[in-house]
Amino acid sequence: MTDRIGSLLTVIITSSVTPSAPSTELLSKILESFRCHCPDLLTCRVIVVLDGYDQVVPKARLKKGQVTVEQARDFALYKEKVKTLVRETYLGTEKEEEPAVLVAEGRAEYGNPYIADNAVEYTTTQTLDKKVTFIESARRLGFGLAVRTALRITETPYVWVQQHDWSLVSEFPIEPVLQIMAASESDPLVPVRYVCLPAVRMLSYAVSADVTGFPLLRALTASLKRDFSPPSQPGVKVPLTPLFFWHDKPHLASTAHYLARVFPSRFAMLRGDFIEDKIGQRARAQMKEGLWAKWATWLYYPDEGKQLCLRHLQGRTWQGTEREAEKAAFWRQYQGMKSEDSETR
Repeated sequence: MTDRIGSLLTVIITSSVTPSAPSTELLSKILESFRCHCPDLLTCRVIVVLDGYDQVVPKARLKKGQVTVEQARDFALYKEKVKTLVRETYLGTEKEEEPAVLVAEGRAEYGNPYIADNAVEYTTTQTLDKKVTFIESARRLGFGLAVRTALRITETPYVWVQQHDWSLVSEFPIEPVLQIMAASESDPLVPVRYVCLPAVRMLSYAVSADVTGFPLLRALTASLKRDFSPPSQPGVKVPLTPLFFWHDKPHLASTAHYLARVFPSRFAMLRGDFIEDKIGQRARAQMKEGLWAKWATWLYYPDEGKQLCLRHLQGRTWQGTEREAEKAAFWRQYQGMKSEDSETR
């Protein structure tokens, strides 16, 4: 099934300026978690979006696209190191080898089309076999537009969307889930278009206040929550429960459904927007009105929602193993000096 998965699925990884750059430890942890818990993700096509920034300033505000001189320098080096890491992982090439590529320019438009500045220029670098693609934006896209830009060049019917600081911590049955999603394409009553993996705050979701506090959502969960079986493996059980939100956390989704529901027009997502902030709340409001099937969102639900599948690596604050060790050593020294000072008084 490995070759079959590769023809069905593209992995989209989004990355941007982080305090740990130029180290690629965060992304290395993600790829290693794929290898340990879902190795089929390393056999697919991969699109890596390297989001840009807007300004170089004295004090960084990463969420606003503002970086320091040092961070800008580190990010340039980080991007080159990411390309090497991804090529080695997905192509098996050594550092000194660079495969032949096609380079193209594009524009990610958003908002009012009569405002000329409402577009971000980007460059796409793609291997000839389309196995590995890098998208580098000239300015900040934000997560939402980064995902849309990647979706627009995706040629497979399904995508795995992955932020650079969420790692897998348990196995995910990607082959059966893909079969279940494909089989549901013609099912208007129980469509499976999006499957999110559970993080710590999503455990026992089916009996959480997000569901039980709303009679309609509670009734939908009671009728739809079940173990699915892929057509070719009737003995395999995949537990899913309806999810009444569209999360940015790692998820599997139909490419066409993603574009139609989340990005129906250039007004749907502005520069800097996160999908769950902009679309998630709108989707949930519609689901509360009975329109869950329009979104067809599910949560993988092993062990009745007690099994954790994701861990957040805190990419916005984590500075890398070496810098974190230096900080810890500094504070130990500082606390020691304070203790000695108090004893001499």
